[in-house]
Amino acid sequence: MAKDHGPQIKDDEQYDALKKQGMSKSKAARIANSDRKVTAHKGGKSSSYEDWTKKDLMAKAKEIGLEGRSKLSKGELIKKLRYH
Repeated sequence: MAKDHGPQIKDDEQYDALKKQGMSKSKAARIANSDRKVTAHKGGKSSSYEDWTKKDLMAKAKEIGLEGRSKLSKGELIKKLRYH
């Protein structure tokens, strides 16, 4: 049985499973709280981070609040964005 994480987490089982996979609390919460029908419909429409320019990657990193982004290479930015 999944631990009750309170009203801020909609799907406690999914949240626990994502945390066990090593995701951060914030990323697991975003996924567990998403509307699965809408999320599934949106999936796969964004291009791969490798196709983005470093400028675009920096903007995305700034948007989500990644610290130390100015010192990262393009490859490091991609890794940080994927595992944020």
